Amino acid sequence: MLKILECRPDSYQGWYDQGNQLRNQGYYPEALISYSKAIEYHPQDYWAWYRKASLLEELGQYNEAIDHYIQAATIKPDNYWAWYEQGCIYLDELAQYENAIACFAHAVARNPEDYWATYRLAEAYRKHKEYDRAITYFDQAIKLRPQDYWAYYRKAETLQQWEKWDEALANYDSALTIKPQDYWAHYQKGIILENIGKFSLAIKSYERAKLTTPDSDKLYYRLGCCYASQDIVNWAIIYLEKAIDLYPRKYLDLARRDRIWEIYRKTTGFKLLIQNKTAIYL
Repeated sequence: MLKILECRPDSYQGWYDQGNQLRNQGYYPEALISYSKAIEYHPQDYWAWYRKASLLEELGQYNEAIDHYIQAATIKPDNYWAWYEQGCIYLDELAQYENAIACFAHAVARNPEDYWATYRLAEAYRKHKEYDRAITYFDQAIKLRPQDYWAYYRKAETLQQWEKWDEALANYDSALTIKPQDYWAHYQKGIILENIGKFSLAIKSYERAKLTTPDSDKLYYRLGCCYASQDIVNWAIIYLEKAIDLYPRKYLDLARRDRIWEIYRKTTGFKLLIQNKTAIYL
């Protein structure tokens, strides 16, 4: 499909426009060749480098895409997009969080009011386990979009990872004021409450999560563990069995080795449950 521009073999614009056209038509290898020819004729053109980089990213050629975004950013250091797109690759595809932080910091410096660069900079700090910096930028993101669920949720997750339980719970509550039926916020609240020994409150959070996602194996298992921690035997076994029925291999293994079931493993009824489920599923 590559159309050689015989009438204008030295035209940057012709190759660049052809690259865009071929890309829109789904002819990606030919589009890459066209962008490369455009770059040959105009090596200092930002857009040819940027468009080729974005196509390489779309094709999953992430390291090559980054090289091209770097070239684009070198030509136009103040352009937001080349920095932002680099950061997304480092964050989401390569898990290179220091590089992601550097790129998003450049993007934020060039567009301080941009929500997405601020949010993703916070995410990069969270994943790099620099929790204090992550909170700073999540707070900035919340100022930019006070009704955004995800900024509150990720801020809560950061505080949870930082073991600041009360603050994490408060931010999950803030997320739930925006999205009251969200499964994950209720579930994560349950995890925190369970970890700090507030089993009755954890059960309430898990039950709220169950209203929106009634067939979650991990939710049933956590409910079983909470009831087991309170020695409410019937409900503990009921929820363990539900978890096993949804994901037999995982929860049969946990039933055999998780400390919460240690006392139960000595009882005849529990032994029979494990034997029967193993016979059915494994």
